[in-house]
Amino acid sequence: MNYYLGIDCGGTFVKAALFDEAGNLRGIARENVPVISDKAGYAERDMPQLWQICAEVIRKTIAESKLPPDSIKGIGISAQGKGAFLLDQNRQPLGRAILSSDQRALDIVKQWQKAGVPEKLYPLTRQTLWTGHPVSILRWLKEYEPERYARIGSVLMSHDYLRFCLTGELYCEETNISESNLYNMEKGEYDPVLADLLGLEGIIEKLPPVIQSDRIAGYVTEQAAKVTGLAAGTPVVGGLFDVVSTALCAGLEDETKLNTVFGTWCVVSGITDHIDPNQSLPFVYGRYAEKNKFIVHEASPTSAGNLEWFVKQWNLDYQRINEEIAALPPAVGSVLFVPFLYGSNAGLGMQAGFYGIQSHHRRAHLLQAVYEGVLFSLMYHLDRMLQRFPHANALRVTGGAAKSAVWMQMLADFTGMKLEIPKVEESGCLGAAVIAMRTSGKTLNLDNILNKAMTVVQPNPDNYAAYREKYRRYVKFTEALKAMI
Repeated sequence: MNYYLGIDCGGTFVKAALFDEAGNLRGIARENVPVISDKAGYAERDMPQLWQICAEVIRKTIAESKLPPDSIKGIGISAQGKGAFLLDQNRQPLGRAILSSDQRALDIVKQWQKAGVPEKLYPLTRQTLWTGHPVSILRWLKEYEPERYARIGSVLMSHDYLRFCLTGELYCEETNISESNLYNMEKGEYDPVLADLLGLEGIIEKLPPVIQSDRIAGYVTEQAAKVTGLAAGTPVVGGLFDVVSTALCAGLEDETKLNTVFGTWCVVSGITDHIDPNQSLPFVYGRYAEKNKFIVHEASPTSAGNLEWFVKQWNLDYQRINEEIAALPPAVGSVLFVPFLYGSNAGLGMQAGFYGIQSHHRRAHLLQAVYEGVLFSLMYHLDRMLQRFPHANALRVTGGAAKSAVWMQMLADFTGMKLEIPKVEESGCLGAAVIAMRTSGKTLNLDNILNKAMTVVQPNPDNYAAYREKYRRYVKFTEALKAMI
């Protein structure tokens, strides 16, 4: 039996998991990776530390599996997108990585918006512009840290950096770099015109070659083998943007299903075989892991990461949280929560907060408001995606929040949609492993796995009106908050 390693580098954890050819999990390990935020709006990661933690997670996974390293026939990496992982001309980390949740470039993005730059970019890139894009970060560095900017040798994203650590080879993986605003979506290549529009002349030459998800990018070096426990010479493929990995594992094969991810980010995605130029909204497109297909998605860092913050601050227990919320009537309280701890989809610079607290409210009411606020923020994206995918009749849900039956019933009741929750362990790792399998000519039938393990949640129509009324108040509240920016 051959085995395949999938690595998932997310906003909170790095995970590694080993799967056999049938998709069965044989070993897994995870470690928290600190996000450094020593200034308001900053979200950074120590690059050597990230590699050390990744290497340790790989070593632990192999040890848990009790499998010989040479039985691993391929490695794939799924990782969060955007941000900037920079190397200097000597291929050494150039300061800390700047993550997609970083907001230091807020003023630059606002200036671009006033100048109409997003409208000029969109027909070429099929991307919007916000603070976490590589181009926003690069322009900030050019203006505020010009010496560092001048030393850039390579512009990477997180899985490009980890793949480089494993193989010593430099590439930018297509599903991720296609959403950088430096990639022409129609042409399928970098475009210097885009760099010029953004005031980043010459940056294109700092971008390594584009590589497809399932193409071999290199082989584990002797040095990487020593610290990871892998066999030297093991092939490593391009990998995946984690949104693509999740969509792959959710079984999105046509336009009748959408997938939503609850993590640090709220992401609603769908798969299509064409770019629709007639849409009135600027939908974000990216290259998918299958030929001639695109992923379309709406996203913001307004999801379950908000709950994680509360859990860490007060050492809360997830089971107790669910029990307390389940004991409350649905959507009846006056407490509202805007889930903007890490960013907003209602306006640049908006921040998180509660409104409507009264003396009779308890902790449970605040936690219920957090659950609701995350769903209300999600609805902004779902409403828009249903315009692009009007025939979608099912919503597949992945991410940590999908484990909460209480939260999922709230989502079904609020949207009025049937939920399908795949019981796929570690979808980020599995998606990366599935792509790695293709190097050996193997194809894992994900439909068989999904059909055997799918939880269906039907909406309760009795609760729909109450959620819609509270959502109306939430929208009105966020509109009022815009005056505070």
